[in-house]
Amino acid sequence: MTADFGIDKRIERPLTREKRTVITICLIILVLYSAVLGMIYNNNTRLSGVLSTFKEALEDRDYNRALEMYRDIHAKIVEVPPEKLSSVEKEKQILLSMESIVDERVRSIEERIRNNRYQPGNDDRAFLEQMKEMTGASLTNWLNDLAEEFLLGTVEKPTLQYIFDQIGDYSNVEAFASPLRKEIDSIEIARGDIQEAERLFEENDYIPAAIKFEYILGVSDGFVYSYANRRLSELKNVMYEPIMEQCDDLLANFRYYSAEKILSDMARIFPDDQKVQAKLLDATSNTVLVENYFGQIEVICVKPLIADTGVAFSTGGGSTTESFYLTTEEFKRILQALYEKDYILIDPHSMVDMTNDTFLLDKALLVPKGKKPLVIIVENVNYSAYQYGKGLCSRLVFNDQEQICGEYLNESGQKVVSRTAEAIGILDSFVEANPDFSFNGTKGIISLSGYETVFGYITDPDQIDDRNEALAAMALPAEEPSEEDIELNRQKVIEIVEKLKDTGWVFASSTYGYINADDSTMEVIRNDTGKWLDQVAPLTGEVDMLVYPNGNFIKGSDSRCVYLKNLGFRIFFGVGPYPYYTFGDNYMYMDRAMMNGDTLRNANYSRLFDVNTIYDETRKNKLTG
Repeated sequence: MTADFGIDKRIERPLTREKRTVITICLIILVLYSAVLGMIYNNNTRLSGVLSTFKEALEDRDYNRALEMYRDIHAKIVEVPPEKLSSVEKEKQILLSMESIVDERVRSIEERIRNNRYQPGNDDRAFLEQMKEMTGASLTNWLNDLAEEFLLGTVEKPTLQYIFDQIGDYSNVEAFASPLRKEIDSIEIARGDIQEAERLFEENDYIPAAIKFEYILGVSDGFVYSYANRRLSELKNVMYEPIMEQCDDLLANFRYYSAEKILSDMARIFPDDQKVQAKLLDATSNTVLVENYFGQIEVICVKPLIADTGVAFSTGGGSTTESFYLTTEEFKRILQALYEKDYILIDPHSMVDMTNDTFLLDKALLVPKGKKPLVIIVENVNYSAYQYGKGLCSRLVFNDQEQICGEYLNESGQKVVSRTAEAIGILDSFVEANPDFSFNGTKGIISLSGYETVFGYITDPDQIDDRNEALAAMALPAEEPSEEDIELNRQKVIEIVEKLKDTGWVFASSTYGYINADDSTMEVIRNDTGKWLDQVAPLTGEVDMLVYPNGNFIKGSDSRCVYLKNLGFRIFFGVGPYPYYTFGDNYMYMDRAMMNGDTLRNANYSRLFDVNTIYDETRKNKLTG
């Protein structure tokens, strides 16, 4: 319809029912929203004034009113369902502020009572007592913490008793304080045991700590029992994984007896744990009854082995090489022969008690029933340049499996890395195949000098001159390692040492310069030992054994030997074809039987093996008779 004279002539239709309903609902929502906003505003305004009013009540010493305000807020929060707690966020903040204000005053009073021997005045007592649960929880926790401190030795009995005298009869703590106060004497009795258990725990000596806590639980009750039970639970959570990892390592390295002992304790501490039971079964399946051994103790010694007989027996120095060293095949055959005669590898440390620095005691030597103890020494694994080109290894290295190997040049001049090129790898492999040849994973002793290198690596600038002199004698180019090169060498040697220790090897000194100790003056002994301790010991860690080069030992009463003993060397090895050991003043001495081409031909080792089955047929010098 058109408009006449500017007037719209269209008919105005009334609003439909649906439209009116929608408009009505929108108006209602708007009114309700405004009301809610008003309520929230009024509530927030009211709550904002609550905290100020609470502070005023405390300042006016109207503690009952302050507590009632706290309880009102707390009750409102408690009434709200968990899914709607966000609606009382303001109340929760105010509640925390109230608690913080009260706690600050409580801590101030507690500190003065403890440190200044403060006796709470009437107002402080009224505050602490009339604020009921607001102060009671803090005071109760404080008394509990003080009892723990007393147990641990960081607060003494007079101080503890004084504090109980001041607040122990308050109505909001008496129910807790009264029985605890009666336990002060029993807590005092338990202090020594608890502190010993805590020391063991702190030093990660987990199993003895657990055993100590278990003992305490068996002889105590009340506060001490609760404390020990809680700490034992915490200890169990901390100890489980590292102890199980330790046992995995022990089992992997054939240390079944050590694993069995630890896992037996773990089975008692964790009686329902199936992993512990399974590993314990693995350990016990590889252990047998042990017994005291009273017979002879064999000690055999080898130098680096001939890895390539074609090179060793065809060079100009072949005669010396042939006399001084075993071949790898001969060493393998010796191990097999000894194994068949029921020998088992032991660590000489198992024969002695060295817990006291001033005297050494022999102790019962335990070996598996029917076995005979054997010590193997791998001597002077330094790899002098004088050995180059003679079929021997030139250094120790890791292979791709992180196993210790020897590296040498074969007859074709090619570099060979082989686990069976050196006595260390051969013995490792033999024990893997025959775990019962090793008592508790023991392998042998590696004795080191510091002359030229360690394991074939220059690890100190002091070695360079000696190394290059030897290289020049062999018509080989000099080595000029940088400081960075030397540091890398040191780290490589330390890695090798740690791997060897992990797999059952122990270390000894062969003196720094591989010297004739008995013919050396005190000054020479001092200088030589000082260099070994300065240059080699940081790589190996502390050692307490000395393998005298060529058997030139110093008598135990000699002032030079006394000097060595005072530096910590307490197990000494000389040379002799027959088993012999003796105890002296703060030391043990043992003879070692040298194994080489010369001794195979001339020494009587028939008690150990039939030399005809050992002797390498590639040697130029044939056996006679």
